[in-house]
Amino acid sequence: MNSLFSITHKKKDKNKFIGYSIHIFKEKWVYVDDNDAEFPIDKNDFSVTVNDTKITFDAVFNAIHGTPGEDGLMQAYFELLQIPQSSCDYYQSALTFNKRDLLSVLKPYGIKTATSYYLNKGEHIDTKEIVSKVGLPCFVKPNKSGSSFGISKVKTETELPIAIEVAYKEDNEIIIESFLDGTEVSVGVINYKGTVTVLPITEIVSENDFFDYEAKYLGKSQEITPARIAPEMTEKVSAIAKRAYEVLKMKGFSRSEFIIVDGEPHMLEMNTIPGLTAESLIPQQAKAAGISLEELFTNAIELALDK
Repeated sequence: MNSLFSITHKKKDKNKFIGYSIHIFKEKWVYVDDNDAEFPIDKNDFSVTVNDTKITFDAVFNAIHGTPGEDGLMQAYFELLQIPQSSCDYYQSALTFNKRDLLSVLKPYGIKTATSYYLNKGEHIDTKEIVSKVGLPCFVKPNKSGSSFGISKVKTETELPIAIEVAYKEDNEIIIESFLDGTEVSVGVINYKGTVTVLPITEIVSENDFFDYEAKYLGKSQEITPARIAPEMTEKVSAIAKRAYEVLKMKGFSRSEFIIVDGEPHMLEMNTIPGLTAESLIPQQAKAAGISLEELFTNAIELALDK
């Protein structure tokens, strides 16, 4: 389910906002009330009519993973309607959702990445050329996909065609990356009360071969916050994550994934609509920084309203 939380009627007391849960599907956009009744959204102005009363919204808290909430489509729509929303702008959303483009933009700023090989669906697959460039083992990933869908760790050249087909089921563009043998960390960066703030870092220890869907969502990993890395490495990774956030002129939440190899952090990707349940990484990191879930969300909404 893809969900937005639309905010209206700012209040003066501690219950600052009235929230409306908006569900975005390919076939329908609906407001769902506390009784699970559905009311269609008017896409012309992103309003809803309930009991003959038209409701418009002061801001949108964007919690949609993947398309259309994380790839710039919703951000562009809300910008056209001049409705503030909690995530970054449409260009940054589109850029970060495309792993190839993101890493290409950040490389000139000294941010290290894995060695990569790119494929588009329909192109000739030369497995020897791929192995020659990225080595083995390597990772085959959809270029634009969330939640670790379609990712394979490939250990032999003969496994490459199968892994490529798996990735093509998620996207028509593929990125094949060299294997980085090191410590995986996740770094949250937010604008907190007007200041770009790096949250305590999380170390990812997967029971599987890598941080795949099972490790991420089915408990097959340890998420250790703060990460068990040296203070100087914490400072180094934090500085890189903050630099990426500022270089890209980000807003809202970001969660960047790195693997530290021989003392050098290598960026894998950046998520702009990361998981936001109490168990998710950004809320875990915020809690370690002394920021409650309520404070985290209130801050995001207030920053959107102040734009």
